[in-house]
Amino acid sequence: MNTFQDLGLNDDLLQAINDLGFKKPSEVQDKAIPILLEEDTDLVALAQTGTGKTAAFGFPMLQKIQVDSRTTQGLILSPTRELCLQITNELKQYGKYCKGLNVVAIYGGTSIQEQAREVKRGAQIVVATPGRMKDMIKRRMVDISKIEYAVLDEADEMLNMGFFEDITDILSHTPQEKSTWLFSATMPKEVATIAKKFMHSPKEIVVGNKNESTNQVSHEYYLVNARDRYAALKRLADANPDIFSVIFCRTKRDTQKVAENLIEDGYSAGALHGDLSQNQRDLVMKSFRNKQIQMLVATDVAARGIDVDDITHVINYQLPDEAETYTHRSGRTGRAGKTGISMVIVSKSEVRKIKSIERIINQKFELKQIPDGMAICEVQLMSLANKIHNTEVNHEIDKYLDNINELFAETSKEELIKKFFSVEFTRFYNYYQKSKIQSIDPSKVSDRDGRKVNSGNDSRYFINVGSRDGYDWMKLKDFLKEILDLGRDDVFKVDVKESFSFFNTEKEHQEKVLAFFTDFKHEGRFVNVEVSENRGGGGGRGRGGRRDGGSDRRRGGFGDKPRGERRSAGRRSDSSNRGERRSNETSSRRSEPRDKSEFKTTHARPRRSRR
Repeated sequence: MNTFQDLGLNDDLLQAINDLGFKKPSEVQDKAIPILLEEDTDLVALAQTGTGKTAAFGFPMLQKIQVDSRTTQGLILSPTRELCLQITNELKQYGKYCKGLNVVAIYGGTSIQEQAREVKRGAQIVVATPGRMKDMIKRRMVDISKIEYAVLDEADEMLNMGFFEDITDILSHTPQEKSTWLFSATMPKEVATIAKKFMHSPKEIVVGNKNESTNQVSHEYYLVNARDRYAALKRLADANPDIFSVIFCRTKRDTQKVAENLIEDGYSAGALHGDLSQNQRDLVMKSFRNKQIQMLVATDVAARGIDVDDITHVINYQLPDEAETYTHRSGRTGRAGKTGISMVIVSKSEVRKIKSIERIINQKFELKQIPDGMAICEVQLMSLANKIHNTEVNHEIDKYLDNINELFAETSKEELIKKFFSVEFTRFYNYYQKSKIQSIDPSKVSDRDGRKVNSGNDSRYFINVGSRDGYDWMKLKDFLKEILDLGRDDVFKVDVKESFSFFNTEKEHQEKVLAFFTDFKHEGRFVNVEVSENRGGGGGRGRGGRRDGGSDRRRGGFGDKPRGERRSAGRRSDSSNRGERRSNETSSRRSEPRDKSEFKTTHARPRRSRR
């Protein structure tokens, strides 16, 4: 690897590099800087977040622009306000010995008039978010018709955020002969489209493999029941006392809820999502950078642009909808040459997604067990002991020592140590004596499509509710988990027929299920549930040999409802849903064995009053 002196940078930039303490260029800098300095060319650079891309395009741009000119010569587009400000500040640091340099940030949430005035004072480089840049072009507040260099930083993130049209519109106002430099962590088809449309025979450099995660990050996943997800998160935090992390959720609602729960439970946490005002976002990020917040709970969109080098863990509370997004999440840790850990909390139905992500990032996940309570107590105890051992004595305490010594005059050193550390140890010990998370055997979790396979430790039930009552397998599963207060993955292998259905739970829930449905009525009608011998998922006979699985009182699913009304209840409002219903029923009928007599129900539920 070259040194910065070997890359061809001028003395002003080398002096700034020395001040910043940079020793050797990163791989993307080593590959990109010589190319961009030697010739005016288009460039596509694929490298992970945190690999030094800003310097890779920043140093060449600073060296090639005319600082004594007030014309805007360089445009850098970035996805978020935070990243926009970060790039601007870094360029100012890199160019602090370039006399007359003016770098201006353009972003939403602040005065557009003030930003326009700063540009008119003479900004050689403009760093902008697409939305605000498009607005200023429309208002003729900025002129980019003479720029020589255009940079699309974190291009895949900008396109994921829906800026495709904004970017194409902005670039249409730039000259054809400019050099376009595209930097991205991944290469989805939208990025390729931008490259093809606005770049001419671009050179390409790749650090690692496309979409691959940095080798500075290790990847772990923890398998829990869906209802234990939050409890698992707390255990992971408690098992890492010095954690400084970003926790990713899919929705703004979940982000806010998880952050509020963590704060209520005594953790140093904060939320970052799109419903916050710009001032609120700034306060949260300031607290996080100052480490007043140890656990930042964020959505993918809100977290883009977070550039904090000391993040120890990324925790995927929920997996992203797109596997490629995981690359961006994990890239928040393991930055600036440091190592990091990316943790994923998954339920049984999500295990298959891990394999998809492994193929994309070209790395393996390690399956780990959620730490047990006593292991956490030990970790917390030793963490406290180390902090006390390394604490410098504040001699202001001396004036209180006489009273303290008098209080413990008859206490031995050994007993004093026990008492002191028991204060913290007892808090965790009492909590984890009551807190239980069920261990899951991954070998018995899921089959090819992610649905749970029979483990021999589950119960299968017959229920006199079917598609004619308006249920498909998903609606019935949601109905059951809600009324039984079970996790989504605690109800599985749901098979819906026309007038009856089957479903499974673990055997530990059997008594609860049968007791709940003793004389259970829904909207004034009886719902009948019994344990079935059906282990597969086909149809079956109910008591008395009826296909609908119930007595006269319970015939037709929910009971006394006339047949015409039952059909009406199951009718869908649009043709696509009707087609889906027919498809589900046809598929269910195909799965029925020829000899349905094997599916006689047994173990009639006990006739106990519901308490």
